[in-house]
Amino acid sequence: MNQDIKHHMYRIVDDYIYVEDLNALLKSFIADKEQENASWSKITVCTHYMLGGNSPHLHRMAAVTELIILALDIMDDLQDQDHSSKTWMQCPQAITLNALLAMLMGVIGELGQLQVADKWLVEVSKIISRSVNGQQKDVTNSVSSVDDYLLMTQEKSGSLFRFACFMGYYSLDCTAEMMEQLNDLADCIGLIHQIQNDMRDVVQYDVKSDLLNKKRTLPILYLLSIDDPAFSQFKDYYDGKMNADFLWQEKEATVRMIHDSGCLEYARIVQSVCLQKAEGIYEQLQAISPWKEEFKEITYASFLDRIK
Repeated sequence: MNQDIKHHMYRIVDDYIYVEDLNALLKSFIADKEQENASWSKITVCTHYMLGGNSPHLHRMAAVTELIILALDIMDDLQDQDHSSKTWMQCPQAITLNALLAMLMGVIGELGQLQVADKWLVEVSKIISRSVNGQQKDVTNSVSSVDDYLLMTQEKSGSLFRFACFMGYYSLDCTAEMMEQLNDLADCIGLIHQIQNDMRDVVQYDVKSDLLNKKRTLPILYLLSIDDPAFSQFKDYYDGKMNADFLWQEKEATVRMIHDSGCLEYARIVQSVCLQKAEGIYEQLQAISPWKEEFKEITYASFLDRIK
C-alpha cells in the first residue's frame, strides 16, 4: 500500500476517534489489512489516471476506497466467523462492531471534507448497498440456480470493484457510456475472482468449507445437478437427509469425486467466458497508457495467463 494513502487512513482515524484504545485498534486493523497486499487503492489510482485525472486529493480518495473495503471485509468475516487470525476477529465482537461503525463514520466525514457532490454520495450509497444486498443473498444461502449465483456474485463482489473504480472517476467529466463500461468490467472482474475462490473452497476442509456449510457456489451447483447415483450423497446432504459425517469419514474419496465430477472444469469454462467479456469491454475503453495496461495487470491479467 502506498504510504501516503496509509497516512490518510490513519489521519481519518485520528480526525474522528479520540478514545485511545479504539484509535489504536482501528490502526491495527489497517496495518493487518496492509499485509494482504491487495490492489483496491491501486484500482482507484489507475482509474483516475487512465481517464485523464490529476487530482491533488487522489490519495485521500484511495484511502476512502481502502477503508470501505476493509469495513466490508470485517463484516464478511464476522458473518462467516472465519479468518480467526485477523486482529478484528481476535477482540470481543462488540468492540469490533464499534470499530466498524467508527470507520464508516470516518469515511462519511472524509467524503464531506472532499466536498463530494450530492449525486455522487447517492451513488456511493447505491454501490455499497448493492454489495450488501448480494451479501444478504450469500449469508442466507438463497442461491438456487446458476443465474442466481451470477447475479449475487456481481452484486456482492462486482460492487467492490465498482466502488474502487468509482472513487477514481467520480471527480472527472466521465460520460454515461464510460461509467457503464467500467461498471460492467468491474462486475466481470468480481465474477472472475469469486469463481476462483469458489473453486478453491469446494475442496477445502475446514470451518470455511463451502460443502460443509451447504453453500451453493458455481462448482457446487454443478455437482448437485449431476444425475448419477454415485453423486446422490451430495444432494442428500443438502436436502438434510444425511449429516456431514460422510464428508469427514471419506475425505479423500470425496475430494477425488469432486475432481472427477467435472465441476471444476465447468467453473473454469464460466470463468473463461467472464474473461472474454472483460477483454471485450477493456479493448473498447478509451483510456490513457500506461495506466490502462496497469489497470488490467492489477485486476485480471494473471487469470488470462492461467487459461492459455
